[in-house]
Amino acid sequence: MLHLELVERCKANDRKAQLQLYKHYCEGMFCVAMRFLKNAADAEDVLQESFIKAFQKIGQFKGEVTFGAWLKRIVVNGSIDFLKSKHQKTIALEESYMQLTTDDDWEVADEVTLPMVNESVGKLPETYKYVVQLFLLEGYDHSEIADILDISETASRTRLLRGKGILKEMLKAYRYGTGS
Repeated sequence: MLHLELVERCKANDRKAQLQLYKHYCEGMFCVAMRFLKNAADAEDVLQESFIKAFQKIGQFKGEVTFGAWLKRIVVNGSIDFLKSKHQKTIALEESYMQLTTDDDWEVADEVTLPMVNESVGKLPETYKYVVQLFLLEGYDHSEIADILDISETASRTRLLRGKGILKEMLKAYRYGTGS
């Protein structure tokens, strides 16, 4: 059955349709939440809350994007909100993070694996981590990131550039065998 038909049935509060959508998207959305939260129990909580929110607000789904993209945004926002509520602190920008880097030299050692990149992204300061994760790992563009994080597109671009610069330095450690 087409997803749009399921969505329409969900708008009519059809529990079977909700279960079908849940089963179809549950695993993928759990992976999205895990990339942010790194804890299965927290990811499950955010996932459940996200599906509840999605079904409560399904009337707002207009089909301008796929249902999966719409739901992913709810999961991403839920994950970020969860992390913010857990940390509730402001991180001051340090001067050492203020250097600009260019995209011209974006090479990492052959020994660097995807898990190493994910681990390094997780170690970035929050100011940059979410932008880097949303852009590089989740595939959002700057206007979407700006909307999700409630920042300007310019801030998104700047944070991505600086975050990638820090990430690049972290990954250089693997080239020299000093990565953790």
